[in-house]
Amino acid sequence: MTTTNLRHGVPLTGAAVPPVPFGTDVPWSNWGKNQYATPAFTVRPRTEQEALDAVRFAIKEGLPVRAVGSGHSSSPLVQTGGVLMEMSALAGITGTDKARRRARALAGTAISAFGDPLWEQGLALANQGDIDKQQIAGALSTSTHGSGKDLGSFSSSLRWVKLINGHGEIVEIGEGQLRELRAAQVALGTLGIFLEVELAVEDSYYLQEQITYPDWAETAATWDADIAGNRHYSLLWCPGEGSAELLGLPGAPGLSMTNRSYTKRYNIVQIQDESELSRTEGSRLDRSYRIYPGGFTTPFHELEYFVPTECGLAATEAVLELIRTRHADQKYPVEVRWVKADDGYMSQFQGRDTTVITLTTEPGTDYWQFFRDADALLQEFEPRAHWGKIHFMTRERLERLYPKLDTFLQVRREFDPRGVFLNDHTRALVG
Repeated sequence: MTTTNLRHGVPLTGAAVPPVPFGTDVPWSNWGKNQYATPAFTVRPRTEQEALDAVRFAIKEGLPVRAVGSGHSSSPLVQTGGVLMEMSALAGITGTDKARRRARALAGTAISAFGDPLWEQGLALANQGDIDKQQIAGALSTSTHGSGKDLGSFSSSLRWVKLINGHGEIVEIGEGQLRELRAAQVALGTLGIFLEVELAVEDSYYLQEQITYPDWAETAATWDADIAGNRHYSLLWCPGEGSAELLGLPGAPGLSMTNRSYTKRYNIVQIQDESELSRTEGSRLDRSYRIYPGGFTTPFHELEYFVPTECGLAATEAVLELIRTRHADQKYPVEVRWVKADDGYMSQFQGRDTTVITLTTEPGTDYWQFFRDADALLQEFEPRAHWGKIHFMTRERLERLYPKLDTFLQVRREFDPRGVFLNDHTRALVG
């Protein structure tokens, strides 16, 4: 076995090794501890050139390459026995354009790192999810999202990307190349290694929070009005006592949370100065990027499926009934959100406004039968799946659910004809 000095990447044998700092046989696991790998080489490029050198080394040696960010995905996207590229050193906001409302950042930049720099330039991300620890390249590659019927995912905001392709070249894709850009918007890491991205952003804005705790009958009765009447609306239905605490959610004071929803409404407000800001739980008023994330710090596993918005209530109620009748041991809240349609070829939101249903389970428990039953139950609603979470998607399903799949496959093969950036999981889907 080749060993190295991990700090400096100095080889102790004459075997071929990457021309950048590396480690060998370094075990990797994801945040939820359900995915593992031991790549031959782990590299942490500090510059664009080091990233390019690492990919060229892998191509020369016939090794596959996968990138890893924060490791927040529950699906087997990262695993490789070849070269694992840990991208966190390539981080930072590299430019903003107030007039065009654009921001550029290196691929390893965490979502949390966008807030202050953009705000100083009068800008903000249009939307975020509950967690902001993901690196932007991973969030784009899996179509990570927040909630809001008129708001798209992170991927829908991608306007330009610089990446290393399977030919060992640095290439750029911009708005003048819509075919390639729509493939890059959600590519599962299969077009190449992202180096830098440009996102469409918004003028900075403040959000007012409103947290309520209706029972399920009330939640269902105001379903359409809540979706239509708020910039951001989402809910977490709690099947039993202790459910809210599993995700760090404050319960309803003096009320049982069983069969009750923790609902979140966020709407833009205008303020004169920041002395008006409030950190009061349940009614915060603050900069947008401070309002979005919160809680959800304990590892968990998730299955997240996407159904057409017009089917959202029926699909959600079917899942709730599944938990009540066949999986009463499942106590985590069921989260429901909404996302606007977009044009990304492999986006879960391609061509249709979407209701998002998220099922969460505890690490170390046997959740497979629950997830399989939920998958089977939701098939009548033509569900797509979050690429970064546990799912049962197959190539056959993709061919039925993604009308632009053939175009994506053509672009992928043009960028990576030898499959340098595929692993077993992505090869079965888009190889």
